[in-house]
Amino acid sequence: MDNIIRVLRAEQGWSQAALAEKLDVSRQSVNAIETGKYDPSLPLAFAIARLFGKSIEEVFQDPGSSRVKAAE
Repeated sequence: MDNIIRVLRAEQGWSQAALAEKLDVSRQSVNAIETGKYDPSLPLAFAIARLFGKSIEEVFQDPGSSRVKAAE
């Protein structure tokens, strides 16, 4: 799943460790989510979106969604 967490985090001036602390997860988890190696649970995705004042759809994008829309 693609996301813009790195951009949002940078806009706030937060390190991965600072974001991890706010979300009560490890810095390694933040890194894995940012790089697309790990998809967060739904509750964590909501927490991330809420923290940045965004909707889940604004933060996370399904990389296959454009292909689905094109096929319809």
